[in-house]
Parts: sequence; structure tokens; C-alpha cells
Amino acid sequence: MFNAAGPIPDNEYTRLETLRGLNVLDTIAEERFDRITRLAKRLFSVSISVVSLIDSERQWFKSVQGLDICETRRDISFCGHAINQQHVLVVPDALKDERFADNPLVLAAPNIRFYAGYPLTMPNGVRVGTLCIIDDKPRSFSKDDEAALEDLGKIVAEELLSIQQNTLDALTGISNRRGFELLAHKAIAYGDRLGFETCLIFFDLDYFKAINDQFGHEEGDTALKTFAGLLIDSFRESDIIARFAGDEFVVMLSQSDEVSVNSVLQRFQQCINQHNLQSGKPYHLRYSKGVAHRQARQSLSLNDYLVKVDKAMFVDKEKHHQRTQIDVK
Repeated sequence: MFNAAGPIPDNEYTRLETLRGLNVLDTIAEERFDRITRLAKRLFSVSISVVSLIDSERQWFKSVQGLDICETRRDISFCGHAINQQHVLVVPDALKDERFADNPLVLAAPNIRFYAGYPLTMPNGVRVGTLCIIDDKPRSFSKDDEAALEDLGKIVAEELLSIQQNTLDALTGISNRRGFELLAHKAIAYGDRLGFETCLIFFDLDYFKAINDQFGHEEGDTALKTFAGLLIDSFRESDIIARFAGDEFVVMLSQSDEVSVNSVLQRFQQCINQHNLQSGKPYHLRYSKGVAHRQARQSLSLNDYLVKVDKAMFVDKEKHHQRTQIDVK
């Protein structure tokens, strides 16, 4: 039985957190990555080229040329070995390498003989996957070849980081609208598959314009960052928290019910109350909220879901219109 899976890195927890923070797993194919794998396949005259990301139990392919699958088990992956070193891993002939000679991917399709993988390294030093090339014939790989593969791999790493930067809100550090939509689609699909309900909560900061007008835009930015931080403190790590636009925030909860949603909203309100008492700011943070639920496999798109919760928020906001001025301490 094959038992030569790559060793688990010492920084595995940080590595997985970094990988998942890229918001790229299970996303659709993108030309910017496909262009690189096509180039690598042609440049090195190999049968397969892959951008592979190593999750906890699988390797998932963001881009793949020459294979008709999108993932394999991690414990049979060559890339699971490659992420344990800083430089290109080269396997000239897998049948002559004791780590891979009895690997199912060597003994059967795609009949790997040659492998070279550059580990994709993030700014914090962790390696989330590889750009790899594969062939069904043994071959040599020169230092110049390694340098060329490394150059292409660094482009892949930069593109992965650009995805993260395009899905995070620069001010608060939480997901932006694009990042939320990517994660929310996955959460809804997961809930539909396993029969879980989701809940969407829409928050709108009350009198945010007045904070900017009376205390300056720097103070307005501070209010937004504080509100985001209180959301993070109040909700679970598994919940999707995002700054949707301007002074609007959304949170999506999975496996939720009315009781648990009410309890977490109460906890959040307590955090807001405590902040208002202790912050020393010349104003209180206030918000309006809307809540909407989606049953598993319900015919409700994400866009319709957002429209529904937005309407619920405006109903709540109407109740606050009796006060027309900022709530100053």
C-alpha cells in the first residue's frame, strides 16, 4: 500500500489559514492562470502543467492543462512534498524514487514519470501550493530550466496575492463586496449540498455622514474600523464578515436558526454598548440591521437574498428616523 505522503509542515495551521485567506479555493478558472500553465506546458514540452493548491486533505487545481480532473487526494500528491522545500522539487524518474515508485499516479493514469514543482511562497514565508509540470517519460531538468519554472511560479504567486488584495477591504482588513460574494456563493452551495440553512445580516451605520462632518474623515475611518472589529469579536470565525460598501456591512452565518441568530445579535449589541461606554469618543456607534434566512436548496439567488435583507434593514432604519442628529455623548 502506498504510504509515502509528504510530511505535514510545522507551520501547517498558519499555512492553511494563509491559503484560505486568499479566497481562491473552488473558484472558477481564470485566464491569467491558464495562460501561465499553457506557457509552461509548451515551454518545457510536457504533457501536463498545473497550478496546485494544497488544502488539508486534497490538492486542488486552480489551473490545469493535460488533465480532466480538478483535484486529487493530498496523500498521493507530489506537490505535498514540494511545499516542504524552498526551491524547485525535481523528480527525474518517479519509478526510481522510493517516495513515489508505488504512487497510484505513477502506477496508473496519468502515469507520472517526470515531475518538477516550484513551491508558491507567500509574503509570510508559507508555501500554499506549486506551479508544477509533469510528463509520462523520464527526463532531466537543468538549472536553467529550474530558473525558468521559478520565474513562472513567482508570477503565479503574485497573481494569487492580487486576488486576495482584490477581495479584502483595505481600510478594515475584512472581505470587500467581491470577497463576500465569492465566499457566500461557496457557503450557499455547501449548505444546499448538506441541507444547512444560512442567515444573512445587513448592518448600516447610522449617522455616519454626521461623524465625518462633525469630527472629520479620519474619525469616520476609525468608526468603520472599530465597527468591523466588533463584528469580528462577536461572530464566529466560520461566519463571513464583509464591508459591503461605504458604511454598510454584511455577515453570513451557516447552520443558523432563529434562536442562535438572536443570541449572537444580542452579544453584538452588548459589545457595541460596552464600546460606547468605554471608548471616550464624543459620539456613540449606532446601526440599523436587517435579517433574512435562506433554507437549504431554496430557490433564492445570492442577489435576491441581498435584496431581501436590504429591504429588512431599511424597515429597521425607518424606526430610527425620529432622531435626525448624531447621538453625541
